[in-house]
Amino acid sequence: MSSKNNNIAETHGCIVCAKVFSILAVYSPDGKLLDCAVTSPGGQIVPDKSQPLVACDSHTAEKIEDAYNRWQARKARASTMKEEKH
Repeated sequence: MSSKNNNIAETHGCIVCAKVFSILAVYSPDGKLLDCAVTSPGGQIVPDKSQPLVACDSHTAEKIEDAYNRWQARKARASTMKEEKH
């Protein structure tokens, strides 16, 4: 395994409306997200420690927060379902 961080260009959809944005993500050698930045215009990073998330600049903070909470709830349900299958 390399001891250098990995810079990866990724494509992500806005968590509110799914508009597509380009992101540059930096991962540690063990795959942990260290930092990220939106590289296409009109987007902003939504803070999350586990993966890059993006939202349009035009959405209100309330809409972004609501979408983030829905995303977290779906992620938790998916994790629970995965554990139940094993």
